[in-house]
Amino acid sequence: MPQASESEQAASGSRSGRRKWSDSEAGPDRESPRAAAATADGGDDPTSAVEAPPRPHGLRLRAFATRELDQALDALGWRGSRIHAGVHLARKNLRRARATLALGGPALGPGAALIDRELRKLNDGLSALRDAHALVETFDRLLRQHTDSETRALLSRTRRRAATARAQAAREARIDDPDLGARRSLLRVLRAGLRALPWAQLQPEHWREAVVVSLARVARAAENARRSGEDEDWHGWRRRARRLSQQQRALKTAKLGRDAPKFDKHQIERLGEAQDLNLLLDHCGKRSPFGKQDRTALRRFAQAELEGARVRIAEGGGAGAD
Repeated sequence: MPQASESEQAASGSRSGRRKWSDSEAGPDRESPRAAAATADGGDDPTSAVEAPPRPHGLRLRAFATRELDQALDALGWRGSRIHAGVHLARKNLRRARATLALGGPALGPGAALIDRELRKLNDGLSALRDAHALVETFDRLLRQHTDSETRALLSRTRRRAATARAQAAREARIDDPDLGARRSLLRVLRAGLRALPWAQLQPEHWREAVVVSLARVARAAENARRSGEDEDWHGWRRRARRLSQQQRALKTAKLGRDAPKFDKHQIERLGEAQDLNLLLDHCGKRSPFGKQDRTALRRFAQAELEGARVRIAEGGGAGAD
């Protein structure tokens, strides 16, 4: 039988009474037992009903970040061939949690920087697995886009090599950290630390200032990439734009949509596709999994695709409103 996910186990434990919540712990993410009892006992008498105080906005952001870490814990527990999709999802969840931490800025105290740093290290430690999977996904996307028989033959051959390398990366990861158990244990500790931060103290000016900073960083990164044409600058543009998108998601989910940034989401998708082509080029060096002849042909193909993609992005604008 398939194993229950982390979230399912937590839910089961709560139902069976193994997990006991204090009133203060229940407040941010669920209804307090006292408030529930007061509401139940109140009946139709308006004088006996207890109206719960409005939930602090910062605790909504905490709930969003907590759910992202819960989902990452669950995804890192996926087994077999699902390990690749699980790592891909978990890295997204970790980046979203970090983007939410950035919305609090210094107001969350010095502990936030420590937690953010450890989440980044954890995410970076999964990058080899993710890159191996992203390479195969890039070939799949390119195969959908191209109909030329010679190009498709090249892409099909090299995709098979990439899939073999992906399987090897998964085997090595399982040997180094069986079932990714060490990473999941660390993530549980970071989750507890994240929840202990003073989220209730956050005020609108904190996340509004963070959004202004993110918008300015995206604009600068776009200007640098267009001017220099360097791969690192293009990658920086993509990272900044992705964080802006994640912060918009966090604010909207926390019912703070009026403070969420506006930007061109399609531009971010195009930046991601361009970065995937850059990843493909990175695998055309001496340590490439591809044969020498295919490596040369693939490099020429990817360079042409990347140049065209960057021209279209540069002509399409930066992080303007959609």
